[in-house]
Formats: sequence, C-alpha cells, structure tokens
Amino acid sequence: MLLSSEEKERGIIAASAGNHALALAWHGKELGVPVTCVMPILAPLAKVDKCRKFGANVIIHGSHIGESRDFAQKEHPEMKYINGYDDPEIIAGAGTMGIEIIQQARDIDVILVPVGGGGLVAGVSLAVKTLHPHTQVIGVEPENAASFSAALKAGSPEKFFINGTIADGLAVPVVGTNAFEIAKHFVASSWQVSEKMIAIAVLRLIEMEKIVVEGAGATALAAVLPGGPLFQKFKGQKVCVCLCGGNIDTTVLGRVIERGLAADMRLIRFSAVVSDRPGGIAAFTKILADVGVCVKDIYHERAWLHSRVDLVVVKCVVETTGPDHVQQLFMHLETNGFPIIKD
Repeated sequence: MLLSSEEKERGIIAASAGNHALALAWHGKELGVPVTCVMPILAPLAKVDKCRKFGANVIIHGSHIGESRDFAQKEHPEMKYINGYDDPEIIAGAGTMGIEIIQQARDIDVILVPVGGGGLVAGVSLAVKTLHPHTQVIGVEPENAASFSAALKAGSPEKFFINGTIADGLAVPVVGTNAFEIAKHFVASSWQVSEKMIAIAVLRLIEMEKIVVEGAGATALAAVLPGGPLFQKFKGQKVCVCLCGGNIDTTVLGRVIERGLAADMRLIRFSAVVSDRPGGIAAFTKILADVGVCVKDIYHERAWLHSRVDLVVVKCVVETTGPDHVQQLFMHLETNGFPIIKD
C-alpha cells in the first residue's frame, strides 16, 4: 500500500523460503499488484504450491534464501524488491506483535522469539522495550542456521554457512543490516537449539496443545523444554513463547514426528542375537509382545554374524512408551538369552 502507482504497476519481487512469499502473494492478489517470488530449492512444496494458487509468479532458484535474493535483485531490477526481514516497514509490522503481547499480558517477564533474518526479533524487541523496559526479549535460532549469533560475535552481519535445518523459515545466511542494528540494542541474549530439540518441540505442540507448527515456529519453545539451553531458567516467571509459522509439508511433518519420537526414545532401533533354529524368532517376538512394545520393522540377517553358525542378528525398530519401557525391554531380552546390540 506504500508503493507508488508506477511501482505497483511494475510489480514487486522478493526472495523467501515461503512465509513472506505467501503474505506477498495473498496481499498482491487483493491489491492487484503483480508478485514474483524467488524461492530456494529447500522451500517446502506446500508453500510453493500455495503461492502459485494465490496467483504469484514463482521462480525456484538457489540453495538458500541468500542466493534467491541475489538472483531476484540481479535478474529483475525493474521490480521493487521487498525484503522479508530487513525493510523498515517490515520490521515495524513485525513490531505490532510485540505491542499485542504487551496489551494482552502486561506483566510478562520474558518473550522468546525465533530468529532467522532478524526482522521479527528486531521489531518485537523495539516495541516491547519501548513500552515495557523491564521485559526481556530473547532470540532463539537453530544451531545449523545461527546467523544472528555469528553477527553478535562479529559485531556486524556476517555470513553463516547453513548446514540444513528443519526450521527452513529461519535458514537465512546473513541477518539483515537494519534488523541487526536494532536488535543488538534491545535483545537481551541469543541462544541456539539443536535439530533434535526442534523436532521434540513440534511433537510436544501436536500432542499437548493440538497445534501444528513448522520447525521455525517451534524453535523458541525448543529452548525451554527439558534438554533445551533455557530449561527452568525462568522458573516462576511469566514467559511468552512466539509460535511463528504453521506452513509445514505433510511429508516433512511425518519425518519430524518420527525424529521427535526417536529423540523421546518412544521409537527405538536395536539389534539382538537370536537362535537360528526353529522357534528362535518366535521366542524373541513373544518377549516383545509380553513387554508391550509394538514392532514397526524387523529384519532377519544371517551373513554378518561370524561367531556361531546357529545364531543370527535380528534388527528391529519398535515403538515404546519411553526410556523406562526401553530399559524394561532390554532387561527382559538379556535375561532370556537374547544379547542386545544397541545401534
């Protein structure tokens, strides 16, 4: 709406892994402004498909958003480029979320914000610290895309090698210049979380809150869960966790849930040595049934056990209720003469 008539006619262009592109595509259609979105190869198919359905011209280019941005600015200089995390207007828009948080919870002590390009945490921290100076705003980013932490360490935006993350919405190799200049004054600290913790956070939100959140949106929660760097750090305080992003591919969601279950030890993989005589496998699976685990996959392997000809290795993937159940399973197998080979 702030564009000139000429800019609106020529159209706009942006690089995005999905969410910024979706917003531009939607509003471009509503306002009659042509929108071109350059999306990296890693962009979820669900986001790409939605952008096209909203009427945007989608170009797939680059291994990450930085390469997509360079392509957009170089190949289409005639169109107004709208940065999803560094334009002052975008940062100001992100700041309205901070205003809403303060309006709804005036006694809030801590706000945890996912960080990618830095625009959201910059806008939120500026708004919150202006209205409520005592409230801490803390950034959380994936270990595999820690560009904000790299910038804080260097004192200015610095390129970070993106190592692949399920939080694709935060996979920005260099934080925005404007965003960093604001955030470095108002963000109390920045923390990193592992891919394992992000997967667990997605799983916890589905199971406990019945909320489907993409990896980027669950990153802030990952920091305060058991195993996260901020677990129990704010005990007794009122904490707001921003869940920013629900656009996750169904196939990716399935993989994330499985990884979350594996991290929780509710899905485990192990091998056991079993007799190769008739009834050996039956005796083994009876113990699995007696202990109450559910077999997801089982593979019978003869060739790679060299100690005795009458023994085989059975590789299993089973569903359990957690670490205590796993310990019970292994104890029963060992007691009944089935040595465990843990993977």
